[in-house]
Amino acid sequence: MDNGVNIKQKFFTPRTYILLILSVIGVIIMLYRLAVGLGPTTNLSDTHPWGLWIAFDVMTGVALAAGGFTVTFAAYIANWDKYKSIARAATLTAFLGYVLVCIGLFLDIGKPFAFWHPFFFWNPHSVMFEIVICVTTYTTVLTLEFLPWLLERLNILTGLKDFLEQKPVVFCLVILGIMLSYGHQSSLGGLFLLEPHKLHPLWYSHMMHHWFFLSAICAGISMVSIETILGANLRNVEYEYDVLEGLGRGASIALLVYFICRLVDIGVHGKIHYIFAGDAASILFIIEMGLCVLVPMIFLSSKTIRHSVPFLLFFHSLVIFGILLYRFDVVFLTESTMGGFYFPSWQEIAISVGLVSLGLFLYKLIVTYLPIFEVPSDQPA
Repeated sequence: MDNGVNIKQKFFTPRTYILLILSVIGVIIMLYRLAVGLGPTTNLSDTHPWGLWIAFDVMTGVALAAGGFTVTFAAYIANWDKYKSIARAATLTAFLGYVLVCIGLFLDIGKPFAFWHPFFFWNPHSVMFEIVICVTTYTTVLTLEFLPWLLERLNILTGLKDFLEQKPVVFCLVILGIMLSYGHQSSLGGLFLLEPHKLHPLWYSHMMHHWFFLSAICAGISMVSIETILGANLRNVEYEYDVLEGLGRGASIALLVYFICRLVDIGVHGKIHYIFAGDAASILFIIEMGLCVLVPMIFLSSKTIRHSVPFLLFFHSLVIFGILLYRFDVVFLTESTMGGFYFPSWQEIAISVGLVSLGLFLYKLIVTYLPIFEVPSDQPA
């Protein structure tokens, strides 16, 4: 039974207070970073200019938010009705994810208050410029998708709300979101095409921008699956097994495509021997692709597994960990195997923890007080 009153009564729990405290601590350290700069608050250097904030807050955050465009594609473009019940929740996850990504980018810039420069001093030959424009535009799209739910709760600007919920507008926003997502999801990998000398051969590829996009789809589907399960627990309602089964099957297919593409690319370029070298890079690769891609791919292909909530939570969590590890391997872990060393400072860790806590706090707050899990009768078909 979905009892909104009971959900609101459960909002302020010990866990909620812990999230709030961690968020406040994170914000305080963010202000300290803005006051004193990157040097005193990070272990970044000219050798390792990108660290935890880029690998986790940005690269992984964008990948986990990919559930927004994958689910809206399934619900509105492919017209699979069963996914419309989770479309709002998936979009909310993407919206919060991109807000936190923007904060992470803001903190990582050497001169954060010059963030507006790309919008006025265009450099269309730069991959970073394309990423900035796509991320900013997609965040705007997600804001427009989120806005009607806020207006509905506040009961204001009903004309704007009705306009944003019209079929043509919804379809335009969904299609634009898919296009923008492909643009920056892939371009995040394209950034590393410029530094083949810094990446280990197991991770460097002329196709790695495509691997970033494919891995983001895997992470997005798994994130939505976990979110759907936790959302049902929060509302004390029955699990939507048909939705979970479909997401599990979709994740298995996406993982299969990703796994084959990565291995074929490695094989074609004669890099197979690096997998069995026995060094740190080979161990990281086996964990990433074996334990976190191949294993969940096999198990999620089983209908029995896809109807077991504990198994779904476990294997989808493995997928998310694998994609996180992939981002970490590319950004800084395998750079250590090629020379040099980087480990994040306690301030970097505290800010990342604070951002995650803030995201979880806001997600719980929004699903508690806004109509996120409601499917309007006039939902676009």
